[in-house]
Order: sequence, then C-alpha cells, then structure tokens
Amino acid sequence: MKNDKISRRTFIRNTSLIAAGTVAGALVGKEHASTKVCKPLDTSKILNYNPKMKYRRLGKTGLMISEVSLGGHWRAPWRDRSGGWWWGKFVKGEVPDDVAKNRTEVVSRAIDCGMNYLDITGSEECLCYGAALKGRRGKMIVGADDSKLCPRRDEYCNVKAQLHNVEECLRHFGTDYLDIWRVQAKMDGTNTDADVEVCIEAFQKLHKAGKVQHLGISSHSRPWAQHVIEKYPQVEMFIFPCTAKTTEKGKPPTKNNVEEVSGGYGPENKSVFQSLREHDVGLITIKPFFGGKLLKSNDKLKLGVGSKRDNDLVRLTLQCILNMSDAITAVIPGLSTIYEVENAARASYTRPLAMTETDKDWLMRITDERWAKLSQEYAWLRDWQVV
Repeated sequence: MKNDKISRRTFIRNTSLIAAGTVAGALVGKEHASTKVCKPLDTSKILNYNPKMKYRRLGKTGLMISEVSLGGHWRAPWRDRSGGWWWGKFVKGEVPDDVAKNRTEVVSRAIDCGMNYLDITGSEECLCYGAALKGRRGKMIVGADDSKLCPRRDEYCNVKAQLHNVEECLRHFGTDYLDIWRVQAKMDGTNTDADVEVCIEAFQKLHKAGKVQHLGISSHSRPWAQHVIEKYPQVEMFIFPCTAKTTEKGKPPTKNNVEEVSGGYGPENKSVFQSLREHDVGLITIKPFFGGKLLKSNDKLKLGVGSKRDNDLVRLTLQCILNMSDAITAVIPGLSTIYEVENAARASYTRPLAMTETDKDWLMRITDERWAKLSQEYAWLRDWQVV
C-alpha cells in the first residue's frame, strides 16, 4: 500500500491535468454527434493508450475511457468446474495465490491491450484487484463500491454508513483514492431522493478529503435511472445494462427498430440516452451477454482460448452495443482469462471495419434465441430492451 499512496496535492494536480487534457465530446476514431472537436485529441493524456483501441469521453468527468474495459466479475474454471461466476470467500482477507496470479495476468494483459477502466462492486473484488495492481495503482482508472455496504439496504442510507462504505473499499484495495465512487442503488429503483442526496453529501466530503474524484451510480431500474440523471447534476456517470437487443426509445421505426413499446416510464417518448446526452452524463454498460447466458459455454468448463463460436459472439455483441448510441462510453464485460481480454479488445480494434450482413443476421438469430429463453434470474433485462 505504501508504494501506491499519492499525496492530496498530487491527486488535485492529476484531476486538473485530466480536465485540461480532455477535448469535450471527443472520441478516438468516432466523434459524438452532439458535440464538436475543438482541437486534435492529445493521446498522451489517455491512460494506457493503444492506437488500436478506441477511447470515449466519460461525460462531464472528462476522463477518456477505453470503449471496452474491465468488469470486476470473473469466472474461475480451475476452481469451479461448472465454469460459473466465482465470487470468492477469503480467509482473513488474504487473496489466494492462484486468484492473485489470475487477476494480475488479466489486468496486465488488459493494460497492454489499451484498456484503462476497472469496475469493482465488492470487497472481495477490491482485495483481488488491489493485489493485481499493487505497485501500479495509477495504471487503471478505478470505479468501486461495496455491495454489502451500499445503499441497497435501508440501514446504510445515511452519510456515516456511506463514508464507511468508501473507506472500506479503500482499505481492501490498498489505496488512498478512487477515481470514481460508483454507488450501487437498489435494483428495483426504490431508493428515495433523500437516499441519493445522502450519497451526494458523502461524495462531497470524500472529494474534499481527496479520497474520491468523481461520482457515479449504477441501477437496474430504468425509470429511476432516468429520474436521477435528469434531477441531479452532481452525478457524472451512470452504469446500466445494454445488450444486442437494446434499442433507443423514440427513434424512427426501421427494420432494426420495430419492437418499441411504451413502458409508461420516464419522460414521454424520451430516451434515457437522450437524457444522458443533455446532461453530459457518461454511460458504462453492463450485462452484454445476459450474465453469460448468451454464450454456449455458460455453466460449462472453460479453459484456454474457448470456442470460436463464443469468441465471435462476444466480439460481435460488444461491437453491436458500442455502435448503438453515441451516449455509450464503454462496455465492461467480466473477463476471466488473458484470451478473453484479447478477444474483447479485438471488438474495439476491428469495429471500424463494420459487421457483414451475414454476421449481423447470425448475431441477431442467436441473440433472439437466447433472449426468448432468459432465465427468471435475468428476466429484468427485458425492461432494458427499449431505452
């Protein structure tokens, strides 16, 4: 931890450098439709810059994020023979050697591939990635929260509890600061405005102390997410699901947008994407593969490079999501091996080549088949079909 500490002065200086080095609305390789580039993008300001990777501005944070980044969840097929998600329980907070080795290799390959954002949602993940980034904390923009201490539980919807939440993230990760505190809201959207204001007050205290740079929120509730985006300018970025089935609400009907229905949520005929654009809130998307249910390898042993079918499906799905809207900054799949990292990165590397009609047809056929068979566990994703 000692080698990873930064001074409060350095923290403030780095914040200023990020802001100064960012061109409003700029993308590498693609420009937001709603903004103009005033001058060429200074790629020297982009963390882990790789010329093959594309980068997008994370709203008013000013951070330039790799459009494919690293989600905190992963599978550990060498431990769990079913190949399922592995959450990990560590004795005395010590990360097992095999887990530390795997996460270190994955993070190292992600950095090499040009990925620069890491998203963490629990204490075990903080421990694992803290070990993986020991001595090189500055190589990743880190967004974190603790799912056991976040305001998903009423007893933690107070400033004291949320300050403790972040302090525990810092302690487990072994760092003095988070780039983003990405608060996990209740999945059903029942957090009140007072709950949001508690998080804003806690953030302001943490920011003043130099412990948190930016504020974000994640939610599984579409109407609640849009309400927060519209009401609270302090929220700089948001995290919610997008899949290859997602379409933008209010777009003209086309052969690719014939399923729009009114869910009775949010502003009439206004897309959440439009709210993001209007309020300059960055968006990082999750659940691209329906929690893994899209892939044939789900619940089966997966070691090595995996199957060509699943690798192709991963790349095409990520490309489909990234091409969906200029309001999307990045997608963050959970990546378990260095081969998965490389394959996910290629989704960005090859995206400018565009998908063939054959690839599009194959992707949507597989996606439609798996969408029709969504398990009860992930049925809520249907609420995010028209966004």
